[in-house]
Amino acid sequence: MKLLDGSELVGYIKERQAKQVRALRQSWRVIPRLAIVRTGDNPVINIYMRLKKAYGDDILVEVDVYTPSDEELLGKIEELNQDEAVHGIIIQLPLSDPSQTEVAIQTVNPDKDVDGLGDKTQFTPATAMAIDWLLAGYNIDLESKNIAIIGAGRLVGAPLAKLWKNAGLNVASYDDQTSNLAESVKTVDIIVTATGVPGLVTSDMVGLNATVVDAGTASENGKVVGDVSDEVRTRDDITITPKKGGIGPLTVAALFDNVITAARKVADSQGQQDI
Repeated sequence: MKLLDGSELVGYIKERQAKQVRALRQSWRVIPRLAIVRTGDNPVINIYMRLKKAYGDDILVEVDVYTPSDEELLGKIEELNQDEAVHGIIIQLPLSDPSQTEVAIQTVNPDKDVDGLGDKTQFTPATAMAIDWLLAGYNIDLESKNIAIIGAGRLVGAPLAKLWKNAGLNVASYDDQTSNLAESVKTVDIIVTATGVPGLVTSDMVGLNATVVDAGTASENGKVVGDVSDEVRTRDDITITPKKGGIGPLTVAALFDNVITAARKVADSQGQQDI
């Protein structure tokens, strides 16, 4: 079994990003800034936010966290939309009032929607970008392969399918409700799964020498688990993401790539030369 470990690749990306940020700060006086908007207090979300803040500190991107009330949420987003010093805005999900999720996401200025969730966003969602980076980083050839994406969510499955189909790749999309799912995917070369259904992908669904990317996350017995069952990980013939450190580190890196791109656009709009 060969592991696709995103944590092994993130150092190179972080080094490149740090150089880009230094150039923006020193030569163009643009300080990249990410605003994270959350509501309520969720211990798990706190962990994710600390990771993002720490990553920003490492590459000198300013990260500010805002915790408005449910009533103040949309007003805070509009305020950040108008703030020229803010280059990226993300709505940290889940919100304390889930009914506000869609309107909050759509309220974010498309030019600052670095999570890539709005209908008019200018950015590829970070997890989809991270999966693309991960496979490229391990020299997994996609052009000659049959690819199955299980899950069509807005964070991973749908944007990744769009990204790869636009690149001319042979991609088929499925979900956990697809009839005969096992029969449909067991002959493909690459499986990307992101349904949040623990143990959905079993060994009989994975063909010989296949590549498997598990981007699913769910909570089971107090632990974060993926879509791939443990039996798959006992096989020697496959290439697969590890239980921890597969996609996550690269997802944070991809988010900050979008922030840097947004800041770069501001620099360009001010008539500054290319970096």
